[in-house]
Amino acid sequence: VSIIIAVKDYSENLRECVDNCLRLSASDFEIIILPDQGLKQRDPLFEDRRVKIISTQELTPPQKRDIGIKHSEGEILAFIDDDAYPQRDWLENALDNFQDKEIAALGGPAITPGSDNSLQQASGLVYSSLSASGNHVRRYLPMQRQEVDDYPSCNFFVRKSVMQSIGGFNTNFWPGEDTKLCLDITKKLGKKIIYDPRVLVFHHRRPLYLPHLRQIANYALHRGYFAKRYPETSLKIAYFLPSFVLIAILFGALQSLVSVNFRMFYFLGIFVYLSLIVLFSDVFSSLKKFALLPYVFSGIVTTHITYGLYFIKGLLSNKLSEE
Repeated sequence: VSIIIAVKDYSENLRECVDNCLRLSASDFEIIILPDQGLKQRDPLFEDRRVKIISTQELTPPQKRDIGIKHSEGEILAFIDDDAYPQRDWLENALDNFQDKEIAALGGPAITPGSDNSLQQASGLVYSSLSASGNHVRRYLPMQRQEVDDYPSCNFFVRKSVMQSIGGFNTNFWPGEDTKLCLDITKKLGKKIIYDPRVLVFHHRRPLYLPHLRQIANYALHRGYFAKRYPETSLKIAYFLPSFVLIAILFGALQSLVSVNFRMFYFLGIFVYLSLIVLFSDVFSSLKKFALLPYVFSGIVTTHITYGLYFIKGLLSNKLSEE
């Protein structure tokens, strides 16, 4: 296995990621780190013979990963973000799946580590809430093993032969590079992608509110654009729901100003909406999580509004900046 990590430079998160990779229970792997200009801080950890450091200049993560693929020796490629780190049996559990020759790629959950601060934990709880993520909640919590058609690259395995046959990521999109990759695997090659809850990493979150919402805005912008560009996997009603919520809130507010009768139904609808957010929030399993309810509640509402707005922007865009 070749573990490929696209980075800008050295960070404590990168050190944590590499440290945990070197502790994996499986032994036959290499780690390829792809910084812009080399790692400016020397660290004995990166002197391990299994670690390769390849300078790439300033490129997007998918472009860096394509360089990593060219330098890789493994039959299986494992992509992980530098702000994530794997569970000890990560590789073993992944390789179990590749005994099936029909499986081309594999993903697993990226859960929020307990070491994250309160606002990072709240961000993680937003992502792991059914109110925010719907059926994509499996990306943030272990769920049932299943076949999927789109999966994020922060925890993603794929056969090297498959990547070579489709020409790698071969895209400037970021985020969204994983959507294009999965589309090539499932539609162009007709191969399977599997979700396995045992293939688990811990992923540090961006804290509420602005860092979290900037990430949401970027996801939504690309998903809205992909609804036109790659409708096979992005033209789904679930991706439109936050925009419908946003439009309903704005239209209802205006309508309630001119109609007293409508006003009652509008506020009833808002009450039901807010109640469902609380009901489907992932905050009731422990007192520690429940203490974060105000942050999670407001985080889900602002996530819906931000996603809804930027999804519309992406949907109306003729081209994205990276193109």
